[in-house]
This record gives sequence, C-alpha cells and structure tokens, in this order.
Amino acid sequence: MTKLRYKRSTYSKTAWLYQAGLLLFGILLNFAFSRLAGVLNAPLYLDSVGTILTGALGGYVPGILVGFITNFITGLEDFTNTYYGVLNVLIGAMAAFMAKRNMYRRFPHVLLTVLVFALTGGALGSVLTWLLYGGGFGQGITASLGHWFYDSGIRNIFWAQLSADFLIDLLDKGVSVVTVSVIVLLMPKKVRRFYNRSGWKKDRGLKKHTLAGGGHRGLSLRTKIIACVAAAICAVGFAVAYVSVHQYHDASLEEQAGFVGDLTQMAASSIDPEKVDSYLAEGEAAEGYTETKKALQRLWESSENIQFVYAYRILADGCHVVFDVDTPEYPGGKPGDIIPFDESFEKLIPDLLAGKRIDPIVTNDTYGWLLTAYEPVYNADGKCVCYAAADVSMPRLITNERIFVTRILSLFTSVSILLLAVGIYLVKYGIINPVNAMTEAASDFAYDSEEARKDTLQRMRELDIRTGDEIEVLYESLTKTNEDTVGYISESQKKNETINRLQTGLIFVMADMVESRDKSTGSHIRNTAEYVRIILEEMKREGFYADLLTDSYIEDVVYSAPLHDIGKIGVSDTILNKPGKLTDEEFGQMKAHTVIGGKMIDAAIRQLAGENTGYLKEARNLAVAHHEKWNGKGYPYGLKGEEIPLSARVMAVADVFDALISARVYKPGMPVDQALDIIRKESGEQFDPKAVQAFLNSEAQVRAVAAGKQKENPAAG
Repeated sequence: MTKLRYKRSTYSKTAWLYQAGLLLFGILLNFAFSRLAGVLNAPLYLDSVGTILTGALGGYVPGILVGFITNFITGLEDFTNTYYGVLNVLIGAMAAFMAKRNMYRRFPHVLLTVLVFALTGGALGSVLTWLLYGGGFGQGITASLGHWFYDSGIRNIFWAQLSADFLIDLLDKGVSVVTVSVIVLLMPKKVRRFYNRSGWKKDRGLKKHTLAGGGHRGLSLRTKIIACVAAAICAVGFAVAYVSVHQYHDASLEEQAGFVGDLTQMAASSIDPEKVDSYLAEGEAAEGYTETKKALQRLWESSENIQFVYAYRILADGCHVVFDVDTPEYPGGKPGDIIPFDESFEKLIPDLLAGKRIDPIVTNDTYGWLLTAYEPVYNADGKCVCYAAADVSMPRLITNERIFVTRILSLFTSVSILLLAVGIYLVKYGIINPVNAMTEAASDFAYDSEEARKDTLQRMRELDIRTGDEIEVLYESLTKTNEDTVGYISESQKKNETINRLQTGLIFVMADMVESRDKSTGSHIRNTAEYVRIILEEMKREGFYADLLTDSYIEDVVYSAPLHDIGKIGVSDTILNKPGKLTDEEFGQMKAHTVIGGKMIDAAIRQLAGENTGYLKEARNLAVAHHEKWNGKGYPYGLKGEEIPLSARVMAVADVFDALISARVYKPGMPVDQALDIIRKESGEQFDPKAVQAFLNSEAQVRAVAAGKQKENPAAG
C-alpha cells in the first residue's frame, strides 16, 4: 500500500523571484511583439505571445495574471482595450490547460491548440466587438477581408466580419504558438524543469482520491469550496450588474423622456394655435403651414433617436393629422387624415379629449416600440386645439443598454476568472491537498486484524501534517481518534465474539429444547436453516425481491430460522409424538404453535426495546407464518401471496421438503426426487413460485444437505 506524505510548500526567495520574473517576462513579451507587429505593419496582433508562454510554463494563475495585467496597462491609454481583457485572460487559462495535456508536442495537437486560441481571440472577439459597437466592417485589413467575404456570398455583415476576424486571428495565433515553441526550445532545460515542477504547477504527489465504493459520493470539498467562491463572485457581479443596468435603464429612460418632452414643447411653440383650423381645412395651402412643417422637420433631424415628429387634433373618432414629418421608412400623413387610436392610448383618450397634459408613455403598437410625448397646444381662449408629439425609438436605447451590459460583463468576467484562479490555487495547496492526504490515509485504514490496524495507524502518523492552522489541528485530532478507535475496536471485537457465541448458543439451545420434545424431528432445525440460506442466496442471484434481499436481511432470516417451531413448546407431548393421524381437535392444538411462537418472540422483542432486534422480527414472521400458503389456504390467518412475509414463504418450502424426506413416527422418509416433484407441483399453490424456482435451481446444494439428512435417517429413500 502506498505511503502518503504531505509536505508544506517551502519556496525560497529565489523561487519566488523566478515566478515574478516569469510574470514580468510574459508582460514584456506581449508589448514587445505587439509593437513589432505594428512596426512591420503586418496583419497580426501578436499581443498574446507572453500570455501563452506564461500559461504554458507556469500554469493557470500566471497565465491569467499576465493576460489581465497586459490589458489593464493598455487600458490606461485607451480604456476600450479594457473590455477585451477577458479574451487575453481566457487565452492564458487555455494555454495552461493545453500545456497540462501536452498539446504543444505533436503537430496535430498544435493545430488544435491554434484553432482554440483563434476561436477565442477571433470569433469570440468579433462577437464582443459586435456587442460593443454594433454591425459594420470597421477599418484595416480585417475590414477589407470582411468586405471580400460579404461580396463572395456571405450576405450578412456579422458573419462576414466574424469570418474575417477568425481567419486573421488564426494566422496570428499560429505565429504566436510557433514563437512560443521556439522560445521554449531555446530556454535552458533547467529553467523549463523548474517551472514544470514548482511554483503554481507543483505536483504534490497525491494519488487521485476516491471514496469507498469506487467513486465520489457527492461533490468533493475542492468542488464545493470553488463553487462557493464562484457563486459568491457571480452573486456580487450579478447584483452590481443588475443595479447598474437598472439604474442605467432608468436614467436613460428619464433622460430621453426629458429630451422628448423638451422637443415636443419646442414643436408646440412652433405651431400657431390660431391657424390650426385653417391647417386642417386647407393643408399645405394654408398660410404658414410650410414654414411650420419645416421647423418640425429640423426638430426631427436634430437627433438620430427621434423616430417621428407630428401634430394631431384629438377627437372622438381618432387622431386628425395637422402635421406629420416624412421619414425614410414612413411618409407622413396628410392634413385632415384620421389615424385610429392605438391600443396603448385607450386609457389616455379621456384626458386627450379634455386637452390635459399627459406624461411620456412607452408603447409598442403600429409603429413599433416607442417612447412618446404629447404637448397640448392652447389657443388664446385656453382651449387645446391640437397636440404636438414626438416618438423616440426604444430599440436604439436598448442597443445602448446592450453595449453597457457587455462592457460590465466583459470587465467582470476577466476579473472573476483571475480571482477564481487565485482562489483555486489557495484552496488546492492550503486545504485540499492536506485534507486529501488525511482522507486517503483514513479510507485505506484496515480494521480486519490487529496487525493491519497497527500498520495503517502508523501510515497515518507518517503524514506528519504541519500547516500551522486548523488543518493541522484536524490532523492531530484525527490521528488521536484513530489511535483511540483502534484500541476500542480490539476490545469490542473480543466482547462481540463472546456475545455472538453466547447468543447463537442460546438460540440453538431454545430450538433444541423444542426438538428434544418432538422425537421425530431429528436435525430438522439445522437442515431447514441451511435450505433457507440456499434459497435466499439463489433468489438474490436471480434478482428476485432485490429491494429486500440484502446481505443483512439474509443473515437475519438464516440466524432466526431455528426458532420457526419455537411455539411447539406450548403443544403437549402426546400430540407432538402421536404415531397416528391427529384428530381435528388435536390438529387445532398443533396449529396453535404458530400463534404461541409469535407471542413468545413478541415478548422477547418488547424486552429488548431499542436494541437491534431485526433477527427477532424475522423470527416472529417465521414462527407465525411458515404454515401460510401462497393460495391463501394455510394457517393461522389465511394470508395469501405476498401478504405472507418473504422469510415465511421461503421457510415453507424448506420446512415441507425436510418433512417429506424425513422419517417420522407416523411415516417413513420420502425419496428426494419424489419430494422435489411435490415441491415443483405445489409452485403457485402452496408455495411462492420464485422461492420454488430458487430451490430447484440449487438442486445440487439441496441434495448435498439432504444426503446428510438421509445418512442420519436410513429409512428415507
């Protein structure tokens, strides 16, 4: 058995300098190669060479750190670069993942690695750009390539640009991976070995822990802690994002509502209320109509968020057009046209007819999803002659919100990955490894012998965990507990062996007391117990009653089988040993032994209340019901089928078979073949068919037991 030992991390200052040097080297490589690509004016970025190298050599934590720090530094110059930090962080994590699986050594694996990096930097980066800035081909060589894909048949701007970004990044990551491979090859072997065997990638030498039964019985401690950390990070991030987005949405909506309200006031001030009647009657021919419409046109052109600008007179039959500015999508209505009320305005119609002011309203009806504001236009008499109105496009607001959410999620994801990687590192080497060392040692603990217990206890002591915290206290407590347990086990085993021998002896003494009164039973109780064991084990192999036939159940039934006739203590010797056929009255007294036996065992169970009485409960079932029949014609209660306890159904087969082949004072023993035929014929009538099948399937074992019986009873056969 493997000896386990957990040793604390004891890195020297030099080792930590090596780790810091790797981080600094990776960051400098990112900037150096990125600048080189710019100087050469190559269609490459080369801004992740250092990230890939650091992840491949140092593991997850340094790879992610280099990716995060690189984008943080570039973000100081241009903050938009910060939103792309998640890509470099993911590349750092993937570089470590690929290195852990030796994906840099063989050419097909290298191609797969490049493809994964390109999907992250190119495809995912393209999606991120689309979420941040919307559609379009942008500038540079990727834009030209995007136009080429579009003209070549990909008639969708998003997919054309994504294809271009992926192709360029495939080339970029191919060059980056080759560059990393060259750097690693030129690196001294001693340095490579150091980073592969120490620091963030140090292997503690523990075997993969599995619990008894060949697998984990649930989530591991490592998974639970990491899940808690991840859940906490996500919960905080979600709460911050939710509040931020909610406030952004409310602020944007309030801002746009104020904007569209101001705009409708300006529109209302542009309309001469005394001329509205002439505008409706004469249209564009009315004096001042054209100038007013041009003023409204200029208001519409003042912001790209404005969808419509118009003026309506609200009457009971609908909205009468006074002015309606033309847009590229919708030509404006003519003066006097009547537009039906949209469903969203039904609750506002009474206020509109009364000429009251109304608050801006969000609608989603005929003309789409809009934020609408109405401003009443009053004449000199204070009467509302029309409403000046404007609509702001809500989808454009949602686009701004989408960009805002994308920025938050991008920043949050990169920071979360970094925090999670550091958390995993601390959890693994500060908690998981020492706990797993203790768990493995404890799970391998052998209790089967005194020598084995001492040997495994020694291995537990050899772990010698010295973490200086609660883990060390746990180890010391576990070791002491195991030492105490070994002592208790040794003492308890000796006592249990004595008790079991005493208990088994008492059961057979009780059974022998009954057997000694019945001169014809011979070794009946021992043989029936053996038949019961044979039947139950075969039924378990066949899968019968799988939910009930456990090892402990079989042990209880076999253990209590000798007590099935205990009730015969209450039957007179005259009846028990009568050589001839019993009268009805005598048979009635004989049948009472089942009820008598049940009461005797019930009394024993009551005396042992709170103790392990499983075997006595089965002894009661056997004593009461072993003369019940599958067809319901047995005694004492006439139980039928599976109403009869399983142990009693099995005992019925064993009891009858043994009675058939045994010589009694009133009959000779029957040949085994004949007895087997009777058992077979009574399947489904007197006996449970499955019990019979198991009995017949085990014929060889049955005959072996019966042979011993017949040697004791030469008259049989």
